[in-house]
Amino acid sequence: MTAIADSIAGGEIGGRLWFYANYHCNLRCAYCLTESAPQVNRRELGREQIVERAREGKELGFTSLGVTGGEPFVLDYMPELIATLGSELPTLVLSNGTVFNDRRLGEMEPLAELPVKVQISLDRPDPDANDEMRGPENFRKVVEAVPRLVERGIGVRIATTLEDPEADPHGMERLCELHRAMGVPDQDHVVRPIVNRGRAATNDMGVLAGLEQLEPELTLTADGAFYSPFGPTVRGGELDTDMLVSRTTSPVREPAKMLARIAGNRPAGNDASIGIR
Repeated sequence: MTAIADSIAGGEIGGRLWFYANYHCNLRCAYCLTESAPQVNRRELGREQIVERAREGKELGFTSLGVTGGEPFVLDYMPELIATLGSELPTLVLSNGTVFNDRRLGEMEPLAELPVKVQISLDRPDPDANDEMRGPENFRKVVEAVPRLVERGIGVRIATTLEDPEADPHGMERLCELHRAMGVPDQDHVVRPIVNRGRAATNDMGVLAGLEQLEPELTLTADGAFYSPFGPTVRGGELDTDMLVSRTTSPVREPAKMLARIAGNRPAGNDASIGIR
């Protein structure tokens, strides 16, 4: 067992190794951590690099993988990449759920045989309220895509991100009724607060979150390795580096060791309270 595996087994760092596949997106959400949008600099990590580092992570003792962006599925190779990753370790990929046309759904079908889940964002049970934060037609496209993924046997989770997750219990129950009707059970519904970073900070939204509130989960990007998937945020077009662990992402052993060192120096009792689960 490696030292990194020991740190994961001991709960010092998270077992999921994250990848920011890209920074560009077909939407421009009001609270986006990375200021993603159609015209932003793509800054892709790259298919080959992700596969190589995922395999390195597996050898080190990481127990699962995560892929986020941007919108990962605007990359044509993403279904094949996720299949490759899922053959190595259980894999979670985050998506806005708006790009699953017939061709892409067909490309996704091999994922049904693998320990892969697609986590799709849906914030409100009503189209207008949901689309106000995320963009026109977002609600419609999501509620069409989710059942089509489920019927193909692909694991789906719903992620709800709100300014105050406890402010509207009636609305939350209606949202839960909706995801259940689409075939997504309660255990696959993630609810979390908006984090005051990226575009959310520009729009004066969300809760403050630093190292004390975030679980240390090694996150690799085109710009380096970060403490958490909430770390490589962008504001005013500038990358935040307050959670930068290393500009080096390969070999994965090096930023992993640095993350374990940082996590080990946190004061006792600082339990993580926010995370992409």
